[in-house]
Amino acid sequence: MQVILAQPRGFCAGVVRAIEIVDRALVKHGAPVFVRHEIVHNKHVVEGLKQKGARFVEELDEVPTGAVTIFSAHGVSREVVADASQRQLHAIDATCPLVIKVHTQGRQYAASGRTVILIGHAGHPEVEGTMGQIPGRVILVQNEAEVGQLDLAPDTPVAYVTQTTLSVDDTRNIIAALGRRFSDLVGPDTRDICYATQNRQSAVRDLCKLADVILVIGATNSSNSNRLREIGTESGVPSYLIADGSELDPAWVRDANVVGITAGASAPEEMVEDVIAALRRLGPVDVSTMEGREEHAEFRLPAELVDVRPATSVTTTGKRKPKPAESEPAQKAAARQASEKIAG
Repeated sequence: MQVILAQPRGFCAGVVRAIEIVDRALVKHGAPVFVRHEIVHNKHVVEGLKQKGARFVEELDEVPTGAVTIFSAHGVSREVVADASQRQLHAIDATCPLVIKVHTQGRQYAASGRTVILIGHAGHPEVEGTMGQIPGRVILVQNEAEVGQLDLAPDTPVAYVTQTTLSVDDTRNIIAALGRRFSDLVGPDTRDICYATQNRQSAVRDLCKLADVILVIGATNSSNSNRLREIGTESGVPSYLIADGSELDPAWVRDANVVGITAGASAPEEMVEDVIAALRRLGPVDVSTMEGREEHAEFRLPAELVDVRPATSVTTTGKRKPKPAESEPAQKAAARQASEKIAG
């Protein structure tokens, strides 16, 4: 059996940053550190952080007064931020910088007097956070049909922003429908879309040209992982979403000569290796990686954690590697350099 790995796949820079924030907060403040909502949508990541002393909660009333509390990569509303301040929590924001960029764009549109339309999935924590970050009226639209149902005059000044786990391809038709519906419409440049979402979707489309079956590694509550599976299915290739090798059904790959593997932006590389190991238990496997876009983006850490040295580092391939011993000056110099890097 040939196994072809998508490139890129797995962890994005926003996920790496969020996990590292929890790691460093535990080193600096000690356990427990509280995290509102799953830091990223992956049970293996969450369980690993739990073992280190992180405690995950859904609401801030579950957090003791004054405790260290981290907001997940998906972002939170202004109400949650105010509640944390009122409860005197030591809040650390792990919101992905690309999500914060959407918040900023939305606030700017609202301040200019436009009705803001958010393209996204109802109930997703990022959508709830974004809607709670933009003052005034924000309308959620999930598909083209809902655009036609909007109770707004055609000449209403309107602006749109999008959930970051949706790609240009996902939103193109909805944006076009908005353009037909409203004469005064503005929105962000397509270059502002989350690079990781677009890159992973483009890679799985290329993978579909080579594979008989697609295995997408990710959580069932991961929006971007579910979309990768949908793309495979839409391309006519049987595609399955699994968390790890234990969920592999041998019947899926029994007649496959080429199995394609990709992973959502919150899925660690260890789970890719776990699925490959499960395939090897079925027979000989030849593994290769397809050509694809290299990602070099890094996001700045919160200032209070820059000089904190975690026991391990996380890379955008999802592999965690021990850091070599360094002198204190070298550590600080490296931290300063890392803090100065922004999205590439």
